Formats: sequence, structure tokens, C-alpha cells
Amino acid sequence: MATETPLLEFKGVNTYYGDMHALKNVNYTIMKGEIISLLGGNACGKSTTMKTIMGVVRPKTGTVLFNGKPIETLATSERVQRGIAPVLEARRLFPRMTVYENLEMGAYTRKKGPEFNEDLERVYSLFPRVKERRNQLAGTMSGGEQQMVAIGRALMARPRLICMDEPSMGLSPLYVEQVFDIIQTINKQGTTIFMVEQNASMALSIAHRGYVLQTGMVVLSGTAEELRNNENIKQAYLGEMNVDAAA
Repeated sequence: MATETPLLEFKGVNTYYGDMHALKNVNYTIMKGEIISLLGGNACGKSTTMKTIMGVVRPKTGTVLFNGKPIETLATSERVQRGIAPVLEARRLFPRMTVYENLEMGAYTRKKGPEFNEDLERVYSLFPRVKERRNQLAGTMSGGEQQMVAIGRALMARPRLICMDEPSMGLSPLYVEQVFDIIQTINKQGTTIFMVEQNASMALSIAHRGYVLQTGMVVLSGTAEELRNNENIKQAYLGEMNVDAAA
């Protein structure tokens, strides 16, 4: 009986910064159509995971597979062409370019044509505010608006997988809810999501499964429900849920 090939897989990945061992024999499996949440404290390896996926840093040992094929030696642009798009921490837009020009940059690996216009309309339908502000300089927008542009820019690459690094960082509660609603909508439309997020409660409310990193090692994995109900997770990341449980 054939089994489905994971969309993204880490097999025994070890990543270093000089002598610092950032990811230690890490294994992840992400199936098509999932939202996967990666939890952990500061400097535990979450952002290094995203950089390893995008080729910003490369594993010293181990394999990164996308759709069953190794990608650890590929340039970032080749990974984008294969269907991986990042939504970077702190948005990282081009502040002196317009919103439209930032969206254009998301499609830089593709030729312009009817598909470009289709994707642009999709972004505008998901984010009416982005359409309203398309001629505005990206650097003059609020943090929540910039995050919408950053997600829209990723969608312009027609990705199969979007890697999000702290999508709620620096956003007001209202924008946090909007961003997580949009993530669910994008996922329902067929895009797989791998998400690093400090807001564990929100992340696990929309994720299918999750992994927990500590000092570069995966110490726990399971369904979102299993992680929400895990006492160690409650104490470390879901303090408000622990209070409710004790009430």
C-alpha cells in the first residue's frame, strides 16, 4: 500500500553557526494541506528552521526534502520556484517601494502574464485594504497592514508551502485575529502552512499538528489538541489555559 509523500521533511538535520549547534538531529514531517505550528522559547532553533528551509543556512548533516526530493543544496530562488515561499519575521518589506511593487517582487521568479493578474486579484480579494493602498509606500503602513502585504507577496509566488516566521509579532490583537483567519483561509484554498509563532494559544487554535523545540532539539510533537492538553505545554506557553483548568 502506497503512502503519501510528505510535502516537507527534515531527516536528521544538524545546522550550525560556526561552532554553535543550532539544530540537533531534527526531524519534521509536514503533509500536504496541513497547518503545522513550531513552538519554543527564544533561541531554541525556530528561526534557524525557517532559514534552513529557505537555504539561508545549510545543514552540516541530514537531509531536507521537498515533495520527496532533496533541496539542501539548492539556492533560495530555486526553492521558491519549486513552491516554497517565506513570510519573514518583522515583515521585511521594501519600505520605499509601493505595495504593488512589493507584491510584484513576490512573483520575481515567474513571467508576467494572465496568471500574475489572477494571483494579484486573489491577493486583493483576501486583503481589500491592500488593494486600497496599492499605490502607497509600504514603509508608511501600519504593522498589521504590512503583514497583509507580506502574506500577499508570498502568495504571488503561487507556493505550495508558506513558511511563516512569527506572523503575529508586533500586531494589535485585532490584526492578530485577522491574520490567523487569513492563514486558515489560505490553507483551506490548498496551501500548506509551516508556522513559527510565539502566540502558542492562537497557533494551536488553527494548527493541525505541532512540534516543540528546546535548545535545538524536538522534545515533543503531536496533534494541536494533544499539545494544548499537555501539562508541560500549558505551564510553558499556555498560562491562561492553565488558570482556566484550575478554576
